Amino acid sequence: MFWLSHHHPDEYNRTYAVGGVRVCARCLGTYPVMFLSMVGLFALRAPREWHWDIPVVLALTLPALVDWAVGRFRPASGSNAVRTLTGVLLGLALGRSLQVHVQRPLPAVLLAQAALVTAVAVPVILATYRRPRPG
Repeated sequence: MFWLSHHHPDEYNRTYAVGGVRVCARCLGTYPVMFLSMVGLFALRAPREWHWDIPVVLALTLPALVDWAVGRFRPASGSNAVRTLTGVLLGLALGRSLQVHVQRPLPAVLLAQAALVTAVAVPVILATYRRPRPG
């Protein structure tokens, strides 16, 4: 059931055990909130454009990126409560950017979010790629 936990056994400290299945702490906050926020935004007939979209979506995305990056450099750091909280914030951000995207493909808010994620993730992945796995 890899889709529920994309962590190796040495990273199970980043997961919750739910009925014998490992569930990623951040994903547990991200995906339900993303889905619910998209549904809520459509139900409320949220505008397709809001002048605060980009700064708000980027601000909500950044905590998960920072927490993820710190975890890549210091695997034993952090807590699942923080991961889940940053996942909730990320879910809100993704819910808004995807809700706009469904109505108007590739909006500026989604492109800005993708640029931020890429700008953080690529250097972190490259810097930590060859690190040996514990155990």
